[in-house]
Amino acid sequence: MQYLLAIYRSEAELGKLSQADRKQMMADYGAFTQSIIQSGHFKAGDGLQPSTTATSVRVRDGKILTTDGPFAETREQLGGYYLVEAKDLDTAIGIAARIPGAKTGSIEVRPVMIYDN
Repeated sequence: MQYLLAIYRSEAELGKLSQADRKQMMADYGAFTQSIIQSGHFKAGDGLQPSTTATSVRVRDGKILTTDGPFAETREQLGGYYLVEAKDLDTAIGIAARIPGAKTGSIEVRPVMIYDN
């Protein structure tokens, strides 16, 4: 089964990192990514631009409404994701716990819907 591992973090705290800390964080993410590629769990993943670049889209009464910014007010913003293949939720949670961002933010683990044709 595939699981989306959504990485939430504080953009304000990320902006306070020193150059050395930012470099270490990127190295940690690189090592984690390589480990799940090698284990066969990796399907896709990317970081996201800051939430200030987001646009939320809603359709109400047939009209498209757009709002600048993320879809919800929160102190942590969606910063990236991994799409992984895991045999069950426990395996997906174990993978999520190894994501470097889990130490300072949170990782949402959500099964991907499977559509029957």
